[in-house]
Amino acid sequence: MGTILDYLREYGDYSLEEKPFSDVDSLVISQLAYLKFDGIVPGPEEERPPVSLQEIAAHADYDHLYADERYRKDNTALFMGALNGRRFGNLRLWNYVNLIEPERESQFSAVVCGLPGGLTYVVFRGTDENIVGWKEDLNLAFSEPVPGQLRSVSYLEQAARTIAGSFFVGGHSKGGNLAVYAAMHCDVSVRERIGRIYDHDGPGFRPEVRQQGAWQEIEGRIHKTVPRSSLVGMLLYADVDYRVVESKTIGLAQHNPYTWLVKNDDFRIVDEIRPGRKFVDQTLNEWILSLDQTQMHIFVDTLYGVVQASETDNLIDFTAHWFQSIQKIGRAISEVDEATAKVVMQIMRALFEMISHQAKEQAQSRRGNRAGRRRRKKDRWESQRARFEEGMAQLESHLKPQRSEKK
Repeated sequence: MGTILDYLREYGDYSLEEKPFSDVDSLVISQLAYLKFDGIVPGPEEERPPVSLQEIAAHADYDHLYADERYRKDNTALFMGALNGRRFGNLRLWNYVNLIEPERESQFSAVVCGLPGGLTYVVFRGTDENIVGWKEDLNLAFSEPVPGQLRSVSYLEQAARTIAGSFFVGGHSKGGNLAVYAAMHCDVSVRERIGRIYDHDGPGFRPEVRQQGAWQEIEGRIHKTVPRSSLVGMLLYADVDYRVVESKTIGLAQHNPYTWLVKNDDFRIVDEIRPGRKFVDQTLNEWILSLDQTQMHIFVDTLYGVVQASETDNLIDFTAHWFQSIQKIGRAISEVDEATAKVVMQIMRALFEMISHQAKEQAQSRRGNRAGRRRRKKDRWESQRARFEEGMAQLESHLKPQRSEKK
């Protein structure tokens, strides 16, 4: 077993006629959409022809593709793997958009990909575990559309005018949500041309949002995949079939597509979401659906403020280091009502439980783990649990006086 990078090495020379387009191919394209094509791939207003991967590789600004240093190594391997194989080597890109609006807490990016054999894929860029992107994923839980969702509809309708015949649409994380939203709300003449809709671990929609769009017309075309410990992809998920993919890592880090396991020419599929993870997802979804618009905004802003107060820039580090900023986190929580504060703390506890449990499970399953090594790992997790409980106690004691003063 390997990842999408191993898939490209093993199957990159198979044409789409030899091996039809698959869910793994869709994830490859969805991850390519994270590359920074600014100034290289023509936008909607530019009268330039589509550019090939070869032209991108030869461009003076080629190195700018990998502006995100966190994934530079993997993104480079992905691009080169696509470039050097028959399957994606003749890929052409056009209609690139990359808009960032910090004041609206929004970023929107999409591009059209033309594959050999006439297949066209409209792909929306998603988010990663960065807390700004994570907040944007939570914002998708509101009943009113966020700016990116509205923009996805107009983009899809405009992009469709540059495409002959049918096409696919999709993306990872927020990109998957935008793909589904755009397909639900675009003009019927465009919707009828969509062959498949790929949603890789993207958040879902509140029931009223699905009712406002053409959900029943498109749900049979949705190909949804989530990792085994999915959080983002199970937010407000609907009763749509999804496949669960095994990952080589644990917890929230499974949102990263480079951790998804591939077996032969398909994902390594498992039976279901982890039971503990499913309980957390269900609890969070029930809470979200119980809130009105004002309460939802307060909840998201508070949870975001808690993560910011921990002085980390992603949720993975947050679960490990949040207790280093107990007082700052306490101030962030103390500004809201007691019920919201209680749920935020429950989520913090659930995140810790999920990651600690899965780390222990993964350590125990590794071959060659001797009793002494297992004992040391157990002692380490017990120490971290004790520190976590100490931090939670500090946080609760910090909040009690402030609650009393407000009363």
